[in-house]
Amino acid sequence: MTYSRAIAWLIGIIGAVMSLWHMWVIAAAPPEALFFRGGHLLFAMVLVFLIYPFRGETRGTPGIIDWLCLAGSLIVVFYLFVNYKYLINRIPYIDDPTPLDQVMAVACIVLVMEATRRVIGWALPITAMVFLGYALFFTNITVMATLDQIYLTTEGIFGSTLGVSAAFVLVFVLFGSFMERSGTGQLFMDFALALTGRQAGGPGKVAVVSSSLFGTISGSAVANVMVDGPITIPLMKRTGFTKHFAAGVESVASTGGQIMPPIMGAAAFVMAEYLAVSYLQVTIWALIPSLLYYLACFGAVHFEAKRAGLSGMPDDECPKLGAVLRERGHLFIPVAIVLGGMFAGYSAPLAALAGTIACLPVALMRANTRQGITWWTVVDALIDGAKNALAVALACACAGIVIGVIALTGIGISFTQIVLALAQNNLFLALVVTGMAGIVLGMGMPTTPAYIIMVSLLVPAIMKLGVVQPAAHMFAFYFAILSAITPPVALAVFAAASLAGADLWKAGWAAVRIGAAGFIVPFMFVYQPAVLMIGTWEEIVWATITASSGCVLLAAGLHGYLLRRSRMWENAALIGAALALIFPGWQYDLLGFGLAAAVIVAQKMAAAPVRA
Repeated sequence: MTYSRAIAWLIGIIGAVMSLWHMWVIAAAPPEALFFRGGHLLFAMVLVFLIYPFRGETRGTPGIIDWLCLAGSLIVVFYLFVNYKYLINRIPYIDDPTPLDQVMAVACIVLVMEATRRVIGWALPITAMVFLGYALFFTNITVMATLDQIYLTTEGIFGSTLGVSAAFVLVFVLFGSFMERSGTGQLFMDFALALTGRQAGGPGKVAVVSSSLFGTISGSAVANVMVDGPITIPLMKRTGFTKHFAAGVESVASTGGQIMPPIMGAAAFVMAEYLAVSYLQVTIWALIPSLLYYLACFGAVHFEAKRAGLSGMPDDECPKLGAVLRERGHLFIPVAIVLGGMFAGYSAPLAALAGTIACLPVALMRANTRQGITWWTVVDALIDGAKNALAVALACACAGIVIGVIALTGIGISFTQIVLALAQNNLFLALVVTGMAGIVLGMGMPTTPAYIIMVSLLVPAIMKLGVVQPAAHMFAFYFAILSAITPPVALAVFAAASLAGADLWKAGWAAVRIGAAGFIVPFMFVYQPAVLMIGTWEEIVWATITASSGCVLLAAGLHGYLLRRSRMWENAALIGAALALIFPGWQYDLLGFGLAAAVIVAQKMAAAPVRA
């Protein structure tokens, strides 16, 4: 057996054991926080140092430095396990860390940042180093207190964010892995083709529907693009969409998967932890905003197709909906189990575990979905689940360094004062500053750490200006996600453009235009919390109507088509109508609907035949 083959087997065994251990913990009961979070981090670090070698030339072929890092990871985590009684009996910040404690703390911080760098890049480790530098050189906080906070307590690396990754994220990632292995991806694609393939711009609408469904099994925008894009992008190009528009549609649709219930991105679990609510409550808040996001994306595809005179796919290339549901509809059962479990009051991890266990037995129910499923399918799904969770686990651990410094130094209060000063107590300006910060943070790091940093530094400022807590957190969540489609660093667009053979900048700006409603939806639920289902049913229904109308009108204005091709003033009026419908109050609603009515009347009159 070759060295690389032996390493591949080792990675597979550790990945499968990591997934099985988490499943067992969720089914039985999690151990003490430090043991659970420490075990989760240890598994993740070991896999990272095996899969992502220091030199980065060949994945899965570790060298001397990688083995030393792996050994160091074992030592710094087991040091906490072995000395657990000492840790819980000492008084943090009063009992100084011993020299050995200090060595272990420094080693753990360095190893966590190095592992994070390998799996997600430099942005988050550099951010952590900046915060550490601030604590050590620009405050009166001692080195002892900093190391104590970050390593020896559950307020730093082993804090609540790592706990969310351990308790929630891995099992949902594992659920997605089992769903993918059971053939659910083909169900999503066939379902979308049956629903929308024959309509004007059908392949674009298929991308929107299928990507929203793929979001239920993958919290990564780039992963959604790479799964869905190779099918939908060629179809869009074949039916007449430009290649940059096709890339924009796929990137926007795939990015929305992180905000699409029932299974959202990892940051949604962190939000539930921060707000001390159930994950089900977060999905309820996200439901209408996510539908608005996809309504706008769907509308953009429709209006662009109409403006360009594009048709749908041939009937013989689109399956019948009834046939799809008869042949593969049973693969929706695991999703129903997860939803049913959460509605019945069971914890989200336990519901996800039940759905995970059900995936392959459900696939085995029918001959057409059981093909190719063996015991190796289970093993591969376990390994993939562990690998796919590595980025989130390390991001949460490294973000814990930042959070620990923020809590220790009180810098969060200073940032709140800065934002309030910049905005001059104007809520709209404060929201713009916060949104821009979220996009900038998200350009260099995954959604979860970007959201965590925004919550620590910026969300308190907009809450001081009267924004309700769920809306403030959802605002940060959305803008951390939207960085995936915002140039100059737009990872989902990069992936889609490479598949489409499109220019990166053209694809990026197409994505911004298609996903423009995504940038105004957060303002909608800040000014109208009823969009988050906070309020009376009358308020919720009316807010949904106005917000939906605004999203459709914005898509029509930006793509130059409503009932027919729009003139310049009509586009301006449609965009103005959409913006007016953001704000609460009958005056704004009247203005928005009035402008829309004026455009509709003008277009109907222009389209009417002239009588002699």
